[in-house]
Amino acid sequence: MAVLRDGRRSPSAGPATGRTHLQTKLMLATQIGEGIDGYVIGGIGMAMAAITADLHLSVLMQGLIGASPLIGIFLGGPLFGWLADRIGRRPVFLADMLIFLVGSVLQFFVADGLQLFLIRLVMGIAIGGEYAIGAPLLSEYAPRRNRGRLLASLEVSWYVGYALATVVGALLADMDGGWRWSLASSAVIALVCVALRGGVPESARWLLSKGRRAEAEELIAKYDIEVDVETEVADGGQRGSFRALFSRRHLRSTLFASTFWACLVLPYFAIGTFWTPVFQALGMADNAALSLIVYSATAVLGVAAGCLVVDRIGRRKLLIPPFWITAGCLALVAVWPKSTAVIVVGFLFFIFLNAASSALTAVYPLEVFPTSIRTTGVGFATAMSRIGAAIGTFLLPMGLERFGIEFVLLVGAGVLALGGIVSQFLAPETTDLDLAQASRLARTDD
Repeated sequence: MAVLRDGRRSPSAGPATGRTHLQTKLMLATQIGEGIDGYVIGGIGMAMAAITADLHLSVLMQGLIGASPLIGIFLGGPLFGWLADRIGRRPVFLADMLIFLVGSVLQFFVADGLQLFLIRLVMGIAIGGEYAIGAPLLSEYAPRRNRGRLLASLEVSWYVGYALATVVGALLADMDGGWRWSLASSAVIALVCVALRGGVPESARWLLSKGRRAEAEELIAKYDIEVDVETEVADGGQRGSFRALFSRRHLRSTLFASTFWACLVLPYFAIGTFWTPVFQALGMADNAALSLIVYSATAVLGVAAGCLVVDRIGRRKLLIPPFWITAGCLALVAVWPKSTAVIVVGFLFFIFLNAASSALTAVYPLEVFPTSIRTTGVGFATAMSRIGAAIGTFLLPMGLERFGIEFVLLVGAGVLALGGIVSQFLAPETTDLDLAQASRLARTDD
């Protein structure tokens, strides 16, 4: 129900059918966008061997091509987030997907490894932009009652996209030049997404934050959007900038969003990337392949569970207890690395609960920043999370070689415990709150 200029709530603010149509369209546009992120990252795995043979890649170039999307995410998150706060959500939302479309097609025509690296680097920048703009725009139109579930479901889309790319890559693996078709196939999905995004209106909340109240209220009335207009107007007028993230007013939100996200993904990506060496170090090399399949399936179940409960039990309960439990799981495996039962149970609990909490990476960061700097904040937190993932992934094999599996797992447990401590003191309970009210609750000065 919309909140009008005089503060009254109007039951006739707009047709429910228009609101439902917009929310459905926006949900599809963001879900598909998140799925493409997983599709682009996952597609290279099945294709790398064929690419290496056809393009005569060096080991260095293989590593660069594999890492290019992660490098791009680090650059694209802050850049696109800043742009979306400055020029608006709608143009960035559309431009981001156009980059995916063009990049997908260009991958088909590459002649050497450097070209593929540069194209996938730009596509990685677009992935970072998708993190910064997709979920925030959806949140700004989502009803507060099930906002958490809608946003958390984006994580499920990512896993589905990743798995789909693996299947397509496997089906085309034996075809001559099949890797080109596999990588370029994301263009089909991107084209559908571009068509969906073309008709998405500007964010009413962003318009309010820029003082364009008449335009915002027209959208609010047309689509019967739940918006606390007066709070949005009161918090508006601030120019979106990176400096604002570190002001006294918003430093708490910046520290929380960046730290909890990095602590969640660092152990997950590091252990997942080097799953086979980890299991070899635990003396279970013969079960590494099967356990990786179970690992992936358990992660999907965990994310799905997080989506189902995020609006029921609240944000803090989905975040803080799992941090402590997963830290304990890794610590137990480190203490009893020869016990098969401890390893199996410990890793299953770690994967499931870590994935369940990861649903909040599409929820919490955009709830703790006001509209004027929301996408800038989300983009920055995205970049910090990828730094955490990259550091963990880079250091894990060296840690295994020099200090052993027990040390590596204890470090992982320590990172998760740090996330629990930070979340205990800084995580606000934003369930069922309007976005403007949620960001106020998270601020340092409130």
